[in-house]
Amino acid sequence: AQGHGAKGDNIYEFEIEFLEPVEPKPVCRMTQRQLNITVQKKESNWWERLTKQEKRPLFLAPDFDRWLDESDAEMELKEKEEEKINKMKIESRVPKDPFKHLKKGYLVMYNLVQFLGFSWIFVNMTVRLFILGKGNMEICSLKWLVSCVLTDSFYDTFHTISDMMYFCQTLALMEIMNSLIGLVRSPLIPSVLQVVFGRNFVLFVILGSLEEMQSKPVVFFIFYFWSITELFRYPYYMLSCIGIEWKPLTWLRYTVWIPLYPLGGLAEAVCIVQSIPIFSETGKFSLGLPNPLNVTIQFPFVLQIYLIALFLGVFVNFRHLYKQRKQHLGPKKRKMK
Repeated sequence: AQGHGAKGDNIYEFEIEFLEPVEPKPVCRMTQRQLNITVQKKESNWWERLTKQEKRPLFLAPDFDRWLDESDAEMELKEKEEEKINKMKIESRVPKDPFKHLKKGYLVMYNLVQFLGFSWIFVNMTVRLFILGKGNMEICSLKWLVSCVLTDSFYDTFHTISDMMYFCQTLALMEIMNSLIGLVRSPLIPSVLQVVFGRNFVLFVILGSLEEMQSKPVVFFIFYFWSITELFRYPYYMLSCIGIEWKPLTWLRYTVWIPLYPLGGLAEAVCIVQSIPIFSETGKFSLGLPNPLNVTIQFPFVLQIYLIALFLGVFVNFRHLYKQRKQHLGPKKRKMK
């Protein structure tokens, strides 16, 4: 190498003939003050000396910080073997799950079915929106364009999509069971809030029971926001089950919800507000209690309380998802040695 040494700027070289064979490709690391070359033995055994020549070269000096004599080397090797044996003993004590592959297969199939279901919803709604929207642009004037699109594209969203949405959201109840029996590590409370007291309440109680609500434009936005979110969540979980991580999908799974989750909560709130006058007029789900005071629990009042709980639930889930995002996408903390 070209360098500045005892003879000034010059080309310096050295040659060492080791006692036994070594790996042909050493590892080199350059620092500001020196060049470190690490040479690995081909066979891990004890050498009587470093070089074939009995007399050590004058330029060669031992590094006593790394020096091991034969007894130290044997002790270190013995400690490593004991550590390996102890590790094997600990692993043998841990009971093996005979249903591990069955559980993994179930989770893969569950996430795959949900992904296909929400993909069908998203594609179907997108295609209908563009096809009907294009037709409206041809037959409608600019003044009535928005009205035409809302009438044709949004009017029958519920009747076209509801069967598949019913299937997917009913199947989503399995996420609560998966958390309860320990198949997944996701916390129970966020799952219950999102599935039971969130989407399924809006889908089955509000939209499913009121025909007047089924033709509202807000139904389109609710179904659309729900489906877009799940397009990235279920594939991410499906790949995680088989130990595969695709970084773009991970980023999308923990980023797309930031705009979509508040928008979905807002759409659900609009849906509830629009349904309150209908429930007040029909008296549906209102309970008259048999008591001297003749007190009646009005369902619209329950919905008003639910609105407050809805925004609290959005806050709880938003906080939970934000912590997950920091955990998966935030800077990794280095472990101190």
